Amino acid sequence: MIQRFIELGEGYSDLYELIEIAQNNKHRLLHMAALHSRKEDQSRTSLVVILQPTHPGKFQPLYICREGIPYPHEKPNQRFDLFMQTAEQLNKTVIQFDVKPSALFAEKELFYQYLIGILRLNHYIPEMQ
Repeated sequence: MIQRFIELGEGYSDLYELIEIAQNNKHRLLHMAALHSRKEDQSRTSLVVILQPTHPGKFQPLYICREGIPYPHEKPNQRFDLFMQTAEQLNKTVIQFDVKPSALFAEKELFYQYLIGILRLNHYIPEMQ
């Protein structure tokens, strides 16, 4: 199985695309997640839409708006609220984790491998096959 993060941006106008992906793929929607981290002395949140793997092909996309949303518990914001409302409309609970910021990793791919490991360990995505 191939599990890959597909980065849309940092969550400004691309957040609307992330929400459209969730709404238009509700038959494949597995989870919605908010990953919180500290980036440059600011708390930031990455929003993720996780779809079921394709059949055939076994490709599982994880769409992400990386570290562009202010941490909602420190500074409430409409973008996070919109994501939460979408999850509620789709009967999903937003999974929330504290994670290391991407700046701690030499390459963005290493950061995404780290996140895939966390999601696998917590059984939110299938293990390697």
